[in-house]
Amino acid sequence: MSATATPSGEEEPSKEQRLKSFLAEKAADGEMYFKSKFIADEVGLSPKEIGALMVKLKDSASEIEVEKWSYTSATTWRVEPA
Repeated sequence: MSATATPSGEEEPSKEQRLKSFLAEKAADGEMYFKSKFIADEVGLSPKEIGALMVKLKDSASEIEVEKWSYTSATTWRVEPA
């Protein structure tokens, strides 16, 4: 059994997929603003991992629109449905 397989035999989603799904669900009713450090526990990623993935999602995600909103002690991201 691989390290990414669940007991039911299904593959776990990648970190990027987990973050994208989380953001799409949270932004389903409209835009949301967040700092990586405040959602890290919910997503199971470090703030640094989230920051790196947000840059990738900004260019690749078609379900959501990602915008680097502001920087005050940490980057604030704006996410809305595409």
